[in-house]
Amino acid sequence: MLSIEGVSVAYDGHDVVSGVDLRVEDGEVLAVLGPSGCGKSTLLRAVAGLEPCRGRLGWDGRDLARVPTHRRGFALMFQDGQLFDHLTVARNVAYGLRVQRVRGREAAARTEELLELVGLAGYGDRMPATLSGGERQRVALARSLAPRPRLLLLDEPLSALDAGLRERLAGDLRDILRGAGTTALLVTHDHEEAFTVADRMAVMREGRVVQAGALSDVWREPADAWTALFLGYARVLEGPAAAALAAAGGLADPGGRAVAVRRSALVVDEAGRLSGRVRSVRATPVQTRLVVDASTGHDGLPGVGEVDAVAPLEARVRPGDEVRLRVEPGRVAVLG
Repeated sequence: MLSIEGVSVAYDGHDVVSGVDLRVEDGEVLAVLGPSGCGKSTLLRAVAGLEPCRGRLGWDGRDLARVPTHRRGFALMFQDGQLFDHLTVARNVAYGLRVQRVRGREAAARTEELLELVGLAGYGDRMPATLSGGERQRVALARSLAPRPRLLLLDEPLSALDAGLRERLAGDLRDILRGAGTTALLVTHDHEEAFTVADRMAVMREGRVVQAGALSDVWREPADAWTALFLGYARVLEGPAAAALAAAGGLADPGGRAVAVRRSALVVDEAGRLSGRVRSVRATPVQTRLVVDASTGHDGLPGVGEVDAVAPLEARVRPGDEVRLRVEPGRVAVLG
């Protein structure tokens, strides 16, 4: 188990990581999620031993302060893979094995095993220049896993790929890490990637962890408005608008606290308790996405302002139409 206790990293006397407390259990994938510049990659490098830090880093109770990078038994995978272009795929994967003095049939068997695990069986004799971006990342992952690291550190491993490929590989990455039983610390700015790959997540802002926990807990109960919006909630309502949404959705009165609204939380429904005028319409293969100005209120409720909503494809809603909305259960969160 990796333990991070009160870890801070400073540049020129300014903390870019400040007082971080986290743990990664054996066999678990923890995602550290945050915007660019929040300190997440710096934290990863401190765990790897590439950045000096204050506080305590431990592995299974052993303090890592005096353990050099190459003795920690960790592997680090960068966002661009950084393959050796003059080596074949097989020799790239086996690089860490050669460092460990694992050679011959044992190294060949391990290389074949990993290429099969990452979906590249038979690619051993290929050169990196002949591979696609996704294939290169798979080779880089296989190379990182080859020495059986105690901890795999993943620094934005999919960010250099296009959106569609990134989405597909995120699921593959999850399956590969599960299949290998790998303990991993993933840093990313992409919340979809974090939710796909990780078991738990920590959200960072300005060098600090603002929330950590199980994926479902962080998603269902964001710590504050910034965290809710960063995780992909569409709006955060406050004051009378929050109270109106709570009343329309059968929620407990937020008592002056803000209410975060997920995308597609409001659905066109003739029995809905909110009403408004459709501003824009966009059809998708499964539903019609709307922007509705629900600022006027209905049934004695105050308005909630402009909100996202959805309607069934057969609804034939057009801009300018008046619609009534209901709140989908479980798709709003009262912020603590």
